Amino acid sequence: MKTDIEIAQHAKMQNILDIAKSLGLKEDEVEPYGKYKAKISLDVLKRLKDKNDGKLILVTAINPTPAGEGKSTVTVGLGDALKRMGKKTCIALREPSLGPVFGIKGGAAGGGYAQVVPMEDINLHFTGDMHAITAANNLLSAAIDNHIHQGNALQIDSRRIIWKRVMDMNDRALRNVVVGLGGKANGFPREDSFMITVASEIMAILCLSTDLMDLKSRISKILVAYDLMGNPIFARDLKVQGAMTLLLKDAIKPNLVQTLENTPAFVHGGPFANIAHGCNSILATKMGLKLSDYLVTEAGFGADLGAEKFMDIKCRYGNLKPSCVVIVATVRALKHHGGVAREELHIENLDALGRGFCNLEKQIENIRKYGIPVVVAINRFESDTKSEIEFIESKCSSLNVPVSLCEVWARGGAGGENLARMVVDEIKNGRNDFKVLYDANLPIKDKINTIVKEIYGGRGAVFTKAAEKQIKEIEKMGLGNLPICMAKTQYSLSDDPALLGRPEGFEVTVREIRLSNGAGFIVALTGDIMTMPGLPKIPAAENIDIDENGTITGLF
Repeated sequence: MKTDIEIAQHAKMQNILDIAKSLGLKEDEVEPYGKYKAKISLDVLKRLKDKNDGKLILVTAINPTPAGEGKSTVTVGLGDALKRMGKKTCIALREPSLGPVFGIKGGAAGGGYAQVVPMEDINLHFTGDMHAITAANNLLSAAIDNHIHQGNALQIDSRRIIWKRVMDMNDRALRNVVVGLGGKANGFPREDSFMITVASEIMAILCLSTDLMDLKSRISKILVAYDLMGNPIFARDLKVQGAMTLLLKDAIKPNLVQTLENTPAFVHGGPFANIAHGCNSILATKMGLKLSDYLVTEAGFGADLGAEKFMDIKCRYGNLKPSCVVIVATVRALKHHGGVAREELHIENLDALGRGFCNLEKQIENIRKYGIPVVVAINRFESDTKSEIEFIESKCSSLNVPVSLCEVWARGGAGGENLARMVVDEIKNGRNDFKVLYDANLPIKDKINTIVKEIYGGRGAVFTKAAEKQIKEIEKMGLGNLPICMAKTQYSLSDDPALLGRPEGFEVTVREIRLSNGAGFIVALTGDIMTMPGLPKIPAAENIDIDENGTITGLF
C-alpha cells in the first residue's frame, strides 16, 4: 500500500472556493491561501447566529499505546462516511505541531485513505497560526524583561516570573536556560525556560475565545509574574494585550481544507492533551455546527484526558452539547494493555485481549458519566483476526454498547458507513442527559480529586508542599473557581505510564499547580510531564526530504 503522503499527493482536491460554497459560505467570507486552503471570516457566526446547530460528534479513544489507535483517521473517515450517506457533514481537527512532525509522534491529519489535505501544508507551516501564536507569546516575554531593564516600575520580582518563552519545535536544550547575559545593555540575568508552542497559554486562549475582543480580554488576564510584595502582575499591567491580539487577528479565523473525499474540514488550533486541553478551537467547532447537520471532531489522546477536558473545559466555555461520543479501540492496543510486547502484537492472543479490555471498559464508563450516548469503533489493522474482533464485539455487547468494525484507513468513507449508521441511530434514539463532571466553584483540591476518582479510578490525589502553596495563592487571589486541566501521562489512567490496563488503588501526585487565568483553567502537573519535549535518537526529520521538483518524501 502507498504511504500516507503518496496517497495525499494523488488526491483529487477541489478548489477551496467550491468546498466553501458547498457549506453555504459566501464569497466575501472566504480568504483563500492558495487554491486548497482558506481562512473563514468570523462574520459567518454573526450571519448564522439564529440558525440551529448541527449534531456534535466527539471521537476519543482508549489510552494510547506505541501500536497506534488512529483516532484522527477514524474522525476523518466517519465524516466521509456520513457525507456518503447524504448527510451535510463537516470535520473539525487540531493543527499539527512541527515538534512532533519532525520528532516521533507524527502529525494529526489522519492516515491511509482517511486524511485531510493538502497534507504537506497542514503538517508544516499551514496558514501561519503557530508562528503567530509563538510571536504573541514571545512579545509578552520580551515586554517583561524590557520592563525590568527600563526601571521596573511594577517592581517585578525576577525570581517569580512565571511566563515562559516558546517555540514550535522539540528542543530539550531549551527547557532550562539563563537569559540576560552579556552585560548591562542586555538586561538582568535570570533563569528562564522554553515550552513548545502548543503548550502556551496563548494557544489555549485562542482555542477557547469566542471572538476577537474575547481574545483580547483573555490575553489581558494572563498572570505573568508577582511583584516584590507578592502581588500578582497581569499582561494588562504591561499594556501589550492590544499588540498581542493584533498578532493573532488572522490566526483566530478558522482554517478550511478538505478530506480526500472532499468533505469540508476545519483545522484550527492545536493544544496538546497531556499538557493542555487538547481540542480544536471553539470558533471552528461552532462554525462547523452552524454550517452542517453533523460536525465530527476529536479530542487528544484517551478519553481520560482529551474527552474529559472537552466536556469539562471546552463544552463549559463554548456552551456546547455533544450528541454522541465514539471511542476508538484497536485489537493491537488492547493486547498491549493486556501485557503483550509490541513485537508480538500481530500474533492472535485472546487472553491478553481479555486482560486489556478493561481499559476500554473504563473509558466507556467515563463517557457515560457525562450522560452521552457512546459507540465503540474497532479500528481494524491487517493483523487482526476474526476471533479477536468477535471477542471485542461480544464484550461490548455485554456492556450494552453499540460497536462497529471500522476500515476507513484502507477504504476511506466506505469503510466507515456502518459506524456512521450506528452513530446516527444513537443520536436519534439514545438518551442524552449531558452534564459536566464537577462544579467549577468547588475548591481546587476537590475538583482534582473528583477527576482522579471518577475518571482515572484512583483513590485520590496527593499534593506536594509546592502545590499546596500554589493552591493557597490562587484561592487567595479569588481565582480558584476555574475548571481543572490535568497535565498527565497519556499512556495510563494513572500518573505512571507503566501502569497499563485499568490500575486500581493508586494515588496521583500533583507536583505543581499553574494558573492559566487567561485561558480560564488551572493546570495540575503530575508525574514527569514536560512542557518542552525532546527529539528521539532517530528523529523523523532524518527521513524527510524534498527533491528538485519540490516533491516531499518521508512525511508519513
